[in-house]
Amino acid sequence: MEDAYARSVTEVLDFFGVDPKRGLTDAQVTQHARLYGKNVLPEEKRASFWKLVLKQFDDLLVKILIVAALVSFVLALINGDTGLTAFLEPSVILMILAANAAVGVITETNAEKALEELRAYQADIATVLRNGCFSILPATELVPGDIVEVAVGCKIPADMRMIEMLSNQLRVDQAILTGESCSVEKELESTTATNVVYQDKTNILFSGTVVVAGRARAIVVGVGTHTAMGGIHDSMLRTEDEVTPLKKKLDEFGTFLAKVIAGICVLVWIVNIGHFRDPAHGGLLRGAIHYFKIAVALAVAAIPEGLPAVVTTCLALGTKRMARLNAIVRSLPSVETLGCTTVICSDKTGTLTTNMMSASKVCVLHTVQHAPVISEYSVSGTTYAPEGTIFDSTGLQLELPAQSPCLLHIAMCSALCNESILQYNPDKGNYEKIGESTEVALRVLAEKIGLPGFDSMPSSLNMLSKHERASYCNHYWEDHFKKISVADFTRDRKMMSVLCSRNQLQIMFSKGAPESIISRCTNILCNDDGSTIPLTASIQAELESRFHSFAGKETLRCLALAFKRMPMGLQSLSHNDENDLTFIGLVGMLDPPREEVRNAMLSCMTAGIRVIVVTGDNKTTAESLCRKIGAFDHLADLAGHSYTATEFEELPALQKTLALQRMALFTRVEPSHKRMLVEALRHQNEVVAMTGDGVNDAPALKKADIGIAMGSGTAVAKSASDMVLADDNFATIVAAVAEGRAIYNNTKQFIRYMISSNIGEVVCIFVAAVLGIPDTLAPVQLLWVNLVTDGLPATAIGFNKQDSDVMKAKPRKVNEAVVSGWLFFRYLVIGAYVGLATVAGFIWWFLYFDSGPKLPYSELMNFDSCSTRETTYPCSIFDDRHPSTVSMTVLVVVEMFNALNNLSENQSLLLLSSMKC
Repeated sequence: MEDAYARSVTEVLDFFGVDPKRGLTDAQVTQHARLYGKNVLPEEKRASFWKLVLKQFDDLLVKILIVAALVSFVLALINGDTGLTAFLEPSVILMILAANAAVGVITETNAEKALEELRAYQADIATVLRNGCFSILPATELVPGDIVEVAVGCKIPADMRMIEMLSNQLRVDQAILTGESCSVEKELESTTATNVVYQDKTNILFSGTVVVAGRARAIVVGVGTHTAMGGIHDSMLRTEDEVTPLKKKLDEFGTFLAKVIAGICVLVWIVNIGHFRDPAHGGLLRGAIHYFKIAVALAVAAIPEGLPAVVTTCLALGTKRMARLNAIVRSLPSVETLGCTTVICSDKTGTLTTNMMSASKVCVLHTVQHAPVISEYSVSGTTYAPEGTIFDSTGLQLELPAQSPCLLHIAMCSALCNESILQYNPDKGNYEKIGESTEVALRVLAEKIGLPGFDSMPSSLNMLSKHERASYCNHYWEDHFKKISVADFTRDRKMMSVLCSRNQLQIMFSKGAPESIISRCTNILCNDDGSTIPLTASIQAELESRFHSFAGKETLRCLALAFKRMPMGLQSLSHNDENDLTFIGLVGMLDPPREEVRNAMLSCMTAGIRVIVVTGDNKTTAESLCRKIGAFDHLADLAGHSYTATEFEELPALQKTLALQRMALFTRVEPSHKRMLVEALRHQNEVVAMTGDGVNDAPALKKADIGIAMGSGTAVAKSASDMVLADDNFATIVAAVAEGRAIYNNTKQFIRYMISSNIGEVVCIFVAAVLGIPDTLAPVQLLWVNLVTDGLPATAIGFNKQDSDVMKAKPRKVNEAVVSGWLFFRYLVIGAYVGLATVAGFIWWFLYFDSGPKLPYSELMNFDSCSTRETTYPCSIFDDRHPSTVSMTVLVVVEMFNALNNLSENQSLLLLSSMKC
């Protein structure tokens, strides 16, 4: 039932034909299971191992090498070769291809775990009403129409419509689905809004989310793939892995190289047709086969067999450097993709912010001696760790905050009027919450205020272990005050109260929405002397003004705190008791931005990278955060730069295109919007990096050119991503982008080095064939040069340090060729002198070397007719491998100089040396 949120409770119950007092009957369960299916997420059909292996050979250059190996083997058999001679060349080629394939298979089998981990968010059991009785059943047996009871700590087993509230309120943590840190209050009323997103469906309990407060009953309206979590699962299934920019360019270059190779091979064969009948070959067919072998040698020479291994090695080295920067790379090609990123779509909660609600402002009445004076305090610390200090309005740090009467009472109220738990997790090395984020923020505030007297001294608290320190001050107040009764929060009162006793004194502490608390207060506590005075209209107006400033301009979530002395012997609280309160103070909280984010934003702008903040939060709150982190510093006006998902969807097609080019903030979004945004940006030829940490981010992370998950995020987000930030720091992305750019520059250099070297080898074989002299290099020698002589220097080039201005240049264009036309011409020239020098070394041995035969050049050119002529030398001299050794030595030495030439594309070696000095 897709529109259950818009239907009344009665309509939903009637749709499934269920009695809310008895639940479904066994016959109905069977019928609904047949109609709607099981409450499980289906497993993805994985490619078989052999399909993965075959996929690694789906490359044009690889196919050419396989053909070359087979042809080499067949020709050896035709010539009568046996043993090592017949198998050496094809075996070396096939071993190279097998090694490259193994790397590819291992990478692919390790990468795809997101769909499996998504199932971990499904509940295991559910309390279900069937045939008039409640029973605990496996969640997989739920069917639409089932009545389910949920309470605090329950993981929601399916998508359900609320039908009955069994407590004053029900609040659910939907962070894994929406990414927002605050829990959502649920209600029974139907939703009348149009274009609703998950946050607007306040009567729906979503599968995989967790109840943090209250108890209720709901009817199952969606199971399996028909839940919100199932929608994410399907979206991930539909997302295909995209080819990285570098892989695209290498594929394009491979296709171009294959055409050139084919042309040269055919040309060599055709040029030598006249030599097919030479007596040395033993006939026309054997002559054709001989020159076909030369063509195969050309193919082996032209293809850079070591390129995949060198690219993989250099990317792996890059991942190690990035790991030291707290950027853990899961997919090697993504290292290079970072370098051409043009847009970063950043999730707000947990990425730009800490995803930990924190008290940042406190407002109290200081004195009324001459006129009402309101004091404001700011609180440092942006996590759940009880580490932070309190500053007055002048920026002066308070040494002993608990000596201030109002701050002391705020600490008491925060600790006692509270149902949450703050604890230290030694396994993760951080502080964790159980319960409402706002209540945990109050607990942390109580810890920062400290205790009166000796216990408040920093040296005392600092001596505690982290486990003891987590709630030491809170436990102090809980030990000194005995809780007698609690009046839970309700929507109509918008407040919570707790009755406590201590030393023959009973006090009620209250907290709630400022408008509700202030309206019930008749007195106010003064911070200068701890006295209580009447709350006058002028003081109330000043407090309301500060509240509106906190909530409006600073977009803080505000709570007001109050207390009241109660008569002794009272055992329970009524709503009438919550009048005539004494106002303590106002606390402003927020999910604070990370401290490093502002500088990271500036670096992105300098590097020509646009940042789009993507959040499910409301527009006003998100815009306030963006101003704090500098995302709007370059904008004079937000018009056309900030959109909600609904506003964007209502734009005409042309305006959508323009909006995508200018957008800096995208609010009130859900998973489908994030994926849509990535697709739209990529359609505009942007290279998109998407950051996120929740289950809701997984489809967009997988669809983006590079998905960046937070280390503290869900396992689903990490597995769907290409890179994980171990420190959850947005600034780490900037360092990773710089490293990605440097890696691409180095990759470009060693690819050019290897290509120019291979051109030299092709020229060597081609010139020898055209001149009619013996083979200068054997295919096995060419393979050795390509793998070892070319591979090791190429890998060394990959170690080059990044340029100092690497983050001052604009991102490279996606269609930028690794080897452009002009560069290819340059390397043709380089390859020509490499090849000619190699051939010259070969000829020198025959013509001029003292220990050589010192033949006339004409004899060398007519070597294939040696057996038919009278000669002063034995014909076996042309089978001597010494000239090939000289050729290979010349080739290797020249290529070493070529390696130095490729340290920079345009700068000389002398200039590079002076710069490093």
